[in-house]
Amino acid sequence: MASPFLGVTVDLGARIVQASLRRQRVFQDRTDPLAFSDQILYERYRFSAEGIRYLIDLVGPYVGNVTQRSRALTVAQCVCVSLRFFATGTYLHAVGDAERIGKNTVCRAIHKVVAALNILLHRFVAFPSFLPSQIVKEGFYTLSGFPKLIGAIDCTHVPITGPLGEHEADFVNRKSTHSLNVQMTCDHQLMVTSVDAKWPGSVHDSRIFRESSLCRQFQEGRYDGILVGDRGYACMPFLMTPYGDQQSESEARFNRALSTCRVRIEMTFGILKARWNCLRGLRVKPERGSQIITACVVLHNIASIRKERAPHVPLVADDVVDPITVDHPTGTAVRRAITNQFFG
Repeated sequence: MASPFLGVTVDLGARIVQASLRRQRVFQDRTDPLAFSDQILYERYRFSAEGIRYLIDLVGPYVGNVTQRSRALTVAQCVCVSLRFFATGTYLHAVGDAERIGKNTVCRAIHKVVAALNILLHRFVAFPSFLPSQIVKEGFYTLSGFPKLIGAIDCTHVPITGPLGEHEADFVNRKSTHSLNVQMTCDHQLMVTSVDAKWPGSVHDSRIFRESSLCRQFQEGRYDGILVGDRGYACMPFLMTPYGDQQSESEARFNRALSTCRVRIEMTFGILKARWNCLRGLRVKPERGSQIITACVVLHNIASIRKERAPHVPLVADDVVDPITVDHPTGTAVRRAITNQFFG
């Protein structure tokens, strides 16, 4: 007579065989991202080991995982993954392959680091500078003899190729490509002192400044100093632009001095985009692009403060300017007074 336990025994044996054949979960061994020389770390992440450790401590409270799951990314891994994306601007799967993690994990890590750096914006970006205003004025004056200058202003386009939604036409710039038009100011040391990254590429530089909180603060008299910009801006009492058609040697000297100071913002754009290649083309939605741009600005200032190696950038004009022909009468009066007093 057959045993009543025979069927149970066969079934249990089959389950044991299946379990032994089941694919075992294997975790990749992720090496320490800082276990390389500073030269290699700079090529990959644009920061030295000491600089990366500073960033880890800085964003740790915002990036640290609350999950108790094994193999969750460490703060160091999140920071290095994000820096590699900023530095290369490549696809997320390529970043993941380089760091030996999945694409979705890369996306989550970048999202957390970008959010943390946006929270820290006002800790590292302040107008007119973290230096006393008088130091900034003296720095610009030493460069060219231009007086009372506390910043240079301009806009730069950051290409956007992600989904743009129903307002897609707003992001088409004069070159018929999609972009964000980003306004920044800098001091004499090429530190970014303000950033406004929310405007579509079709919006003119002058409108961005006119509707900015920075312009409003100047109008309210909060700052004892002036900005310099190109002919894309109207000349105002607090924003000096070049003479469009210089008529005398004093006006020519004024224009040369202004150009020497204004070129500092072009140099800042060059270093920013050379350091963070992702700013040469973002495959994200505009809102996300604005956050990434802001995060890169924060990282630029941190790198400048910590004296991290900056890329060599040949000076090239950022874009063609649509000149503004209607200047404010009070602005032209201030420009004439400065010309007569300092360049006459």
